[in-house]
Amino acid sequence: MAHLFNRNVLLGVSGGIAAYKSAELVRQLQERGASVRVIMTRGAREFITPLTLQALSGNPVHTELLDTGAEQGMGHIELARWADLLLIAPATADLIARLSAGRADDLLTTAALATPAPLMLAPAMNQQMWKDPATIANISQLSERGVHLVGPAAGQQACGDVGPGRMEAPPVIAEAAARLFENGLLAGTRIIITAGPTREALDPVRYLSNHSSGKMGYALAQAAVDAGATTTLVSGPVSLTPPEHVRCLRVESAGEMLEKCLELVPECDIFIACAAVADYRPAAIEQQKIKKGPEQVTLHLVRNSDIVAVVAAGDNSPFTVGFAAETNDVLNYARDKMQRKGLDMIVANDVSDPSIGFNSDHNEATVLWRDGEQVLARSSKSTIARQIVELIAVANKGGMCV
Repeated sequence: MAHLFNRNVLLGVSGGIAAYKSAELVRQLQERGASVRVIMTRGAREFITPLTLQALSGNPVHTELLDTGAEQGMGHIELARWADLLLIAPATADLIARLSAGRADDLLTTAALATPAPLMLAPAMNQQMWKDPATIANISQLSERGVHLVGPAAGQQACGDVGPGRMEAPPVIAEAAARLFENGLLAGTRIIITAGPTREALDPVRYLSNHSSGKMGYALAQAAVDAGATTTLVSGPVSLTPPEHVRCLRVESAGEMLEKCLELVPECDIFIACAAVADYRPAAIEQQKIKKGPEQVTLHLVRNSDIVAVVAAGDNSPFTVGFAAETNDVLNYARDKMQRKGLDMIVANDVSDPSIGFNSDHNEATVLWRDGEQVLARSSKSTIARQIVELIAVANKGGMCV
């Protein structure tokens, strides 16, 4: 069974008799590890109550486009950024037509336009409606835009007809959703990713560190596994659980991280330096706890080795990706860092914005490489991670990122 660990699935339920199956679909998605939130159209609420899906998902069900209980009343934007996948099941003929036309006249269609996450539809309608030329044209147009379809199945329908148009079984839909993230772009590739902060000891009790949570690096590890890579995570001290199928090596200091990376790099193809490594460490570590003394204390620091620069400068260095977490003049600092350190690619983001900075579940970034750049709109860190991995996969194979 394919998994959806650490994935946020936004489930859209539109108004068809198959809406009752959405309850089982929530369970199927959760069994694969997904966090699930639900949007219901007005028609869907005629077939199944929001309370049912709220109880099963463990989250409030969203129904209105302008939500006074949401941040700034813009619930559709919050949900769009949260989602790693928008899955609409059932997707009625009417909803498919509105999506094809680019309509945004309710919460579900607006979220579909506002999210950078992939969109998957599980159609459900009468067999003649499914065969109608208008529906065929709408499905064709959505497919050309990259929308994914699962089903429909054929068989006995609620109206008494027999034929294609039944919504696929929830286990089949959940499996298709999980398989969507296993793209094989990096099959056979060996990747090392650094994540989290480092801690530079002052004495047995105190240390110097930073606010990195490790969420971006761990999301990249998940995306790398989904792309088929053999993935090793060199992690500083964080409270996160490593993704399944990822080899995780724990370190504390910048020196330990460098030592571990240099040990592993000869056997890797891609190196992603996402960790927030301390630039300096104390010149000396006191063996006993430093006691409170004068009003002012001078602390002597020495510079740590720059891990990503050391890796990039090595013989037969891997494809090397750095991160530029800046608070001002972000792109210029990132371009300078990429050139100065000899990197193949760099991901620049503004950590002065608390909504996308350290500890946030969201991010937005600009990816730079030698021949271009690409802006990644604000979204969940899982979605941003998947987009970064896709760019790396193209660039590493000598292709052009577009």
